[in-house]
Amino acid sequence: SITGDVRFPTSLEQHGSDAMHTEPDYSVAYVVIETDGGHEGYGLTFTLGKGTEVVVCAVEALSAFVVGRTLQEIVGDFRAFYRLLTSDGQMRWIGPEKGVIQLATAAVLNAVWDLWARVEGKPLWKLLVDMEPRKLVSCIDFRYITDALTEEEALGGCFSSHEEMLRDGYPAYTTSCAWIGYSDQQLKEEITAVSGVWTRNVKVGADLQDDVRRCRLVRQMIGPDNTLMIDANQRWDVQEAITWVSHLAEFKPLWIEEPTSPDDILGHAVISKALAPLGIGVATGEQCHNRVMFKQLLQASALQFVQIDSCRLGSVNENLAVILMACKFHVPVCPHAGGVGLCELVRHLILFDYISVSASLQNRMCEYVDHLHEHFKSPVVIRNACYVPPKDPGYSTEMREESVRRYQYPQGEVWQTLQATRGHRT
Repeated sequence: SITGDVRFPTSLEQHGSDAMHTEPDYSVAYVVIETDGGHEGYGLTFTLGKGTEVVVCAVEALSAFVVGRTLQEIVGDFRAFYRLLTSDGQMRWIGPEKGVIQLATAAVLNAVWDLWARVEGKPLWKLLVDMEPRKLVSCIDFRYITDALTEEEALGGCFSSHEEMLRDGYPAYTTSCAWIGYSDQQLKEEITAVSGVWTRNVKVGADLQDDVRRCRLVRQMIGPDNTLMIDANQRWDVQEAITWVSHLAEFKPLWIEEPTSPDDILGHAVISKALAPLGIGVATGEQCHNRVMFKQLLQASALQFVQIDSCRLGSVNENLAVILMACKFHVPVCPHAGGVGLCELVRHLILFDYISVSASLQNRMCEYVDHLHEHFKSPVVIRNACYVPPKDPGYSTEMREESVRRYQYPQGEVWQTLQATRGHRT
């Protein structure tokens, strides 16, 4: 198992900036699993720069549970292996199943899923779609969620042809047109630069009058009939969120994303109830720690859009649990993908959701940001504002060796140059 701290200086151009994360450097803790048989699996988890080294340390701590095992030993009882990583009698004290240790768990398990799909010669979404239902469900840890979804309930599902996805792709929405640090001119250029009918997500929360102005600008540019969403990235208290969003209701946003603390389930429920008469839903999940929190958000009717994240939850295993719970509660899944590598990974999960679970595109779309795809060997392809299903075997997690070498922190040549010439803070 090889780990790396790979960081991209996106803060220099304000890519990824929002009301809470004003100068992010999109980064990954990168994992490579090598086998005696010559196969490799690649995994990652997403960070914003500082602290990536902490996640790398956690990955290295978890590596002891991986090294020396065969792939068949792991996937033959994947639920047991998931619990091994998340429930060790000593390691779980620094979680459990949350924070840095869960990010590290995601990185390790993402590498395992990539390895499994490569060995089977299938893209991950196809591995999941083709999997016998009981085998698929056996990958999920149902502990703590059986009051919302039992294993037997999870076995039922909708199954649709994947031909539609191969032909048309999965609808995307974009956030990269309206990062909060962008000037009005840059915002206009980003909106006009993309082809196709895009749904736009606008960052808000720093200044109300500025939000009104920017939302008005975007609404005028995209017209009255195209969908607009707003995203506060956890900026507000509960009542503040209700008041602030009410002032933006004239722009008819479909949702307010992350209006308050990601841990405040009851707060989200209050906001959801207050905004319902305005026709504005609540979307959240990119910093939701685990399946248990998603369970409570669903039980409390605290969200109208579930935003899974391929690297925040415990990899595919835990995302499967959330996708299935969302289906039972009739809440659409609209994944978060605003970060390096997230678009590459989450497209597999949303294809599985459509083909094997929901069979619906109503109020469903997957986030897309137009940054850093060139660093991956199987980069995202967008056609007519839709994700094109990947065909390469694996989970699309492998980065280009040259990119890993140049952006390795702090010894990579990009960072050596930045630190010498600009004194970059990361």
